[in-house]
Amino acid sequence: MPQVCILVLSLMPWIPALLCGVTTVKELSVLEGQTLAIPCHYEPQYASYVKYWCRGRMREFCSSLARTDDTDSVNPSDGKVSIFDDQVQLVFTVTMKGLKEDDSGWYMCGVERGGVWSADVAAFTNIKVIHGMSAANRRLSGEEGSSVTVQCLYSERYRESEKRWCRSGDWSSCVLIGSGGSYVDTSVAINDDRIGTFTVTFKKLRMRDTGWYFCTSGQQQTSVQVLVTARASTTVPVMSNAAPGQSVASLPPPKPITKDSSKFLTLESLMLCGTFMVLVGLAIFARKMWKMHKKKAEQRHAAAMKARLTESSGEASDLQNATVVFLNSNSPKAYVY
Repeated sequence: MPQVCILVLSLMPWIPALLCGVTTVKELSVLEGQTLAIPCHYEPQYASYVKYWCRGRMREFCSSLARTDDTDSVNPSDGKVSIFDDQVQLVFTVTMKGLKEDDSGWYMCGVERGGVWSADVAAFTNIKVIHGMSAANRRLSGEEGSSVTVQCLYSERYRESEKRWCRSGDWSSCVLIGSGGSYVDTSVAINDDRIGTFTVTFKKLRMRDTGWYFCTSGQQQTSVQVLVTARASTTVPVMSNAAPGQSVASLPPPKPITKDSSKFLTLESLMLCGTFMVLVGLAIFARKMWKMHKKKAEQRHAAAMKARLTESSGEASDLQNATVVFLNSNSPKAYVY
């Protein structure tokens, strides 16, 4: 049991280094001869600590290349590796220039905590230096009439190789960059810095410029897609009542409004209003007449019913006072008096 406790206590200082503290990208690829910048992010509690950059897979066998407490690393003149610590953004950046193929390998971002019982916090990245070509941006877009610039990157061994700019699928469109490292015509301008980049600038994009292109250096090439969008319209559409198939230009000009026409419009409006009022009055009069007729018909019907009831009651009283005389008991005839 005591041995276990001693083991746990001895591992506790290493826990921050194993769990967190510093982070960076896991793998990077760069063309030979190019410059590479590596960001290393750290936790706020390590802002005032010394940061370093070294080559190796393990801290104990890591060869130091730059440190923040080394003035030559922080302010290099011709140095290949430099380091800069931004304590506000909590990130230190390592810059490596003129990379060669033998610079490929594992590197480490580290924060020096100091002391035997305090392990450094670190993160590892694998850098691969390759040969060939690439593009800074493989897809570019621009509005019709504007300009865009393509950056074609090549490795160091292709600096003296022949450079070309071609439209994909049309070898006759290829433009050869001259010995002076430049080419200019009415549509494009190409410039080779002879270090690792040649740029192609479309001066004034046209819709037909949309498509795939590739830049070559020797036997190496990389493709780029250019998209041209239509220019935004700034005109305001004019609405018209033209019939289908009739253009606005063929419509007759609108008639001017004169004093006489305004009087005619006023008189026409008054006539319409007067006609409407007459129709409303006739409708009201007809409804009243219909109600009066209905009322009189009901009164006549009621009077007729009353007369019938009176007549019926008189006949009933006469029958009550009448005498029935049977002349013969065998005869069905009878007389009422």
